[in-house]
Amino acid sequence: MNTTVAIVIALILSFALSAALGVVIVPWLHKLKFGQTILDIGPNWHKQKQGTPTMGGFMFIIASLVTFILIVVIDHFLGGDIVGGTSVVPDTEKVKLYAGLIMALGFGVIGFFDDYIKVAKKQNEGLTILQKTLAQVLISIAYIVTLALSSDQFMYIPFVGNVSYGSPIIFGLFAFCVIYATVNAVNFTDGIDGLCSSVTITAAGAFAVMAALRECLGVSIAACTLAGACAGYLIWNWHPAKCFMGDTGSMFLGGMLVAFAFAIDCPLILLVAGIIYVIEGLSDVIQIVYFKITKKIARKTDPNATGKRLFKMAPIHHHFEKCGWSEVKIVVVFSLVNLIGGVLGCVLVYCGM
Repeated sequence: MNTTVAIVIALILSFALSAALGVVIVPWLHKLKFGQTILDIGPNWHKQKQGTPTMGGFMFIIASLVTFILIVVIDHFLGGDIVGGTSVVPDTEKVKLYAGLIMALGFGVIGFFDDYIKVAKKQNEGLTILQKTLAQVLISIAYIVTLALSSDQFMYIPFVGNVSYGSPIIFGLFAFCVIYATVNAVNFTDGIDGLCSSVTITAAGAFAVMAALRECLGVSIAACTLAGACAGYLIWNWHPAKCFMGDTGSMFLGGMLVAFAFAIDCPLILLVAGIIYVIEGLSDVIQIVYFKITKKIARKTDPNATGKRLFKMAPIHHHFEKCGWSEVKIVVVFSLVNLIGGVLGCVLVYCGM
């Protein structure tokens, strides 16, 4: 199949399928009473969103995977090999991509159980931190072991070239840190209508271009299906949202972005192509550390003192909300910032080859 045709099909079909699925999924979630419980600690105006259906991430999960599988199958019957055809080691390229897709699905399953417990108990606490972390560790280990057994352990760095990790242990530790940080940072970004899906469109678009530059056409097609599917979902998630993606969706998105990064052997590019995720994750960590440090200092003179907060609320999109920014403004600004990061990532990969 012609690559341009495949990309066009990936974008249009995934968009249409994701948008169409909302016609079925949103009423179904309403019927099941799978509504979101809003935390009291959040902005007061978020209480209006109480009961909005969650788990809407099924739309882009189904749309992106079905579209990608359909393109691969059609290409196969036409005598092509769009996933591994341009690679020197096509089997390795296939393992990296397919293992990544399975990993993303695994994270989506974790998110589903987390969401289900929340709606079943009508509260905002699903899986415990220990349960969720353990599940993430197991899925991450399975993915890392698959990569370690199927390919050379090196990382591509623009302007430097391929750099060996040195040992399987270093590779494993580094890969786990990237996976865990990315999946949870993407999860943090899902806090207001349309934010996570909009930012992911820009990130997936950047990976589609970077993968093409790295001659990983299968990854490029998969990234296009994710971008199109998120755009279709955005019809239902734009403010005021008719549904939320839930952890089902956000954890799947995090897994997909990690899969793309490792499939093109350039995980560090997530720092720029996913700059908003980095900012969101860091803002939460900084808020917690700053609060604990100031609390410890204050209690030296007052045993009942509490800590101070650097931001009005974390993650940082809530800080801007409390500063008076509308949800739409936050989504537009954050998406533009991540778009700039994505363009920078593409430039680095192109010029650094």
